[in-house]
Amino acid sequence: MKQTETNRIEYKEKLTDDLEKGVVAFLNSKGGNIYIGIDKNSFVVGVNNPDKAQLQIKDRLRDNIRPSILGLFDILTEERDGKTIIVVNLAGGTETPYYVKQKGRSEAGCFIRVGSSAQPMPEEMINSLLEKRHPVSLANIPSRQQDLIFKQLKIFYEGKLNKNFAKSLDFYNPEGKYNQVAYLFSDVNRVSIRVGKYAGKDKLDLIETEEYGDQCLLTAMNKVLDRMDTENITQARKQGMNPRLEKKLVDKDALREVIINAFAHNDYSLGDTPICEIFEDKFIITSYGGLVDGLTLDKFYSGTSMPRNREIMRIFKDLELVEQLGSGVPKIIEKYGRKAISISGRVVQTTLKFDRNMGDINIVSKTRGKTRGKTREKTREKIQKKIHGNPFITTQELADLLGLTAKGIEWNLKKLKTAKIIRRVGSAKSGHWEVIKK
Repeated sequence: MKQTETNRIEYKEKLTDDLEKGVVAFLNSKGGNIYIGIDKNSFVVGVNNPDKAQLQIKDRLRDNIRPSILGLFDILTEERDGKTIIVVNLAGGTETPYYVKQKGRSEAGCFIRVGSSAQPMPEEMINSLLEKRHPVSLANIPSRQQDLIFKQLKIFYEGKLNKNFAKSLDFYNPEGKYNQVAYLFSDVNRVSIRVGKYAGKDKLDLIETEEYGDQCLLTAMNKVLDRMDTENITQARKQGMNPRLEKKLVDKDALREVIINAFAHNDYSLGDTPICEIFEDKFIITSYGGLVDGLTLDKFYSGTSMPRNREIMRIFKDLELVEQLGSGVPKIIEKYGRKAISISGRVVQTTLKFDRNMGDINIVSKTRGKTRGKTREKTREKIQKKIHGNPFITTQELADLLGLTAKGIEWNLKKLKTAKIIRRVGSAKSGHWEVIKK
């Protein structure tokens, strides 16, 4: 059965002058798809020279619509009935009202999707949307530093950035200064991303913490991806004469999708950054900002795309870190269900529980035990060195220096005392530490 036009679908037999009108209508609504090469009766006619048409569409959407919609659209091709069609996939925008540049922010330039058609937006609605527009945008906030360098970003783009790349990537605010987006992707910044590792199933015993910041956001994210991939160990068991069975603790693709989504959709305007936590039985990835205004829980879970940071999304799409808009969340839910993603206020948490259902995996358990043991040994060696250098060091000072909780330090101190490696001389308040065994 052929699908008809709806409030989320529009058919165009060919590329026409009113493309921008339809795009603006979807942006000012909740997004949708424009199919070029299908007529109003749902008959597939195809597109001649689809590669050329795709380039034309990209240029028109970039140049003819305001505010900038880079990062809010995908241009794809599909084969139907042996013919090639073009699909313009559009997310709902957060900087409404969008308008056709030539017509201005007026009833002649602003449109909204009503049923299966694009209708002029009344002036009252235009004014109302302008009043409600969120004032905080990374693109409008000036960078705290203006002498920015982008060597790392250029490496990711493999030399494809020209001398005007900062302008094309929306790295300038309205006053022509580098903005917070530029700051996030510069070689040196104060944006810190934390990965914490705990000994058990809760946060009582933090045994390790690492910071992956002060560098290009992409560099930091890649380091986090590598670290989490290392923690996502391969479980294995041999089955008689058959080849051994192998399985990761969590689905590798889902883990990558969750981390990239956390980086792409995090609200950096208040200084919050994504956090990855490793427990005995799960990974928890946290990002901040909550749902974008206008996006309901049902639409979020179904994959409706309303990127919070269109400038970041545009870079991620350029580098093929994200696929088609809105595809990430449904993939995660397909593997782990809705309950894996928790949204409370400004906090979005995704929990990926380990799957150890492989029967006998004693070999792998030993490997994981050895890894955890080595981590704890390193932590205790660090504590021992700090005590040797400063016998009067406090528990809190050790926690601050090593990036652990006070309880985590106390737990390790107890183990060191039991092993008779260190001892406490005097009272807890006025005494000092002594290293017995070096």
